[in-house]
Amino acid sequence: MEALGGEHTGERTSVRQVVTASLVGTTIEWYDFFIYGTAAALIFNQLFFPGSEPLTGTLLAFGTYAVGFAARPLGGIFCGHFGDKIGRKSMLVMTLVVMGIATFAIGLLPTYAAIGVWAPILLVVLRFLQGFAVGGEWGGATLMAVEYAPPGRRGFYGAWPGMGIPAGLVLATAVFSLFQTLPEEQFLAWGWRAPFLLSIILVAVGLFIRLKILETPAFERVRESSGGVSRLPIVEVLRNYWRSILLTMGAFFLLNGGFYIAVTFMLTYGTQTVGVENSTMLTGVLIAACVQIVAIGFFGALSDKLGRRPVYLGGAIFLGLFSFPLFWMVNTGNAVVIWLALTLAVASLGAMYGPMGAFFSELFDTRVRYSGASLGYQAASVFAGGLAPFIGIALLSRYGYPAVALYMIGMAVITIVAVYLATETYQRDLNGDDNDAEQQGVAGRNVVRG
Repeated sequence: MEALGGEHTGERTSVRQVVTASLVGTTIEWYDFFIYGTAAALIFNQLFFPGSEPLTGTLLAFGTYAVGFAARPLGGIFCGHFGDKIGRKSMLVMTLVVMGIATFAIGLLPTYAAIGVWAPILLVVLRFLQGFAVGGEWGGATLMAVEYAPPGRRGFYGAWPGMGIPAGLVLATAVFSLFQTLPEEQFLAWGWRAPFLLSIILVAVGLFIRLKILETPAFERVRESSGGVSRLPIVEVLRNYWRSILLTMGAFFLLNGGFYIAVTFMLTYGTQTVGVENSTMLTGVLIAACVQIVAIGFFGALSDKLGRRPVYLGGAIFLGLFSFPLFWMVNTGNAVVIWLALTLAVASLGAMYGPMGAFFSELFDTRVRYSGASLGYQAASVFAGGLAPFIGIALLSRYGYPAVALYMIGMAVITIVAVYLATETYQRDLNGDDNDAEQQGVAGRNVVRG
């Protein structure tokens, strides 16, 4: 990987600063988001839904988990609108603050035993705020990196915010695993709260870094141009780029849903169905996420050479074919085999995460790029990642693991078709005329191949 130095002419913020701010901030946001998922998979059924059967309690816990995904499009729309009107940086600061407050509050939340039904209600509200923050985070962090990137390196630099997702997972899993070493009574009494409370320190660090960066040159050019920024970015992007939004949603389907099947659902499947120790599954997730960090950077750089579509399609096809072997390997109960299975699945997701940031950004012009990329990404998350663990548990309880594997294959088909229909974007000039409405309409109509 090449050095992350080199400053844009006339700008004091370097690419190094931008990708560092994007990576650190995204890592913190996803740390907060993932510790909730880990807690939902392992203990929230006992703390907030006591008296239910274990599987029913887990379903209810994943129901609150899905609320975060339902909130993500709202965060994407809100932050996309203001990110395209007043700038990317301000939205990145806001999302980090909202996420930090919500996560810290979950760590202070009384359980069902203390306040009854108000406990799960408040949990849902705070999870909604987490989802809202994550919904606005991805677009801003990615655009900062992509719009600062030099020509021919957008895939590489755009992959750095994506690395923050598995980095957040590594951090969340490591911290959760550390406190799981406590005696069970202490862990259930206070140990589970510590990972949520510690996030406030990470948020302070992230804010310090993000406040030091400047707005992107691409957005500044639009703001200073004769046409200026869009008055209603969400209306403009829906009118001129609806095909791009649909293709973005389809391309993201397997990446998002497959991730939460391979990580969150597999924690429950491995421990409750196969009978593997929590520590074994958490270690497997930790190893897989570490490998994925490297894979995302590698495949992002590769997409600068080969194009976004072939790299993205390769990851989707592999994961679709690997759906049944993933379960067969976990069913062995052998720790090493399980770790290999999770690593292969999550690494194949890295082949999609790598080019994704640049790919989705390149489908939209600067005036509406935050709104368009965020809306496509976050709308898909409601139906893909948000429902994946819930659907996985429901299918497992009724039909067994083959139904879950087929579900993954179905998501793979959606993604393969969407990416196949999209045009190749890696040679697109992001500094073209963003203010010509007719050009925008043509661009929106031409994202479908053929």
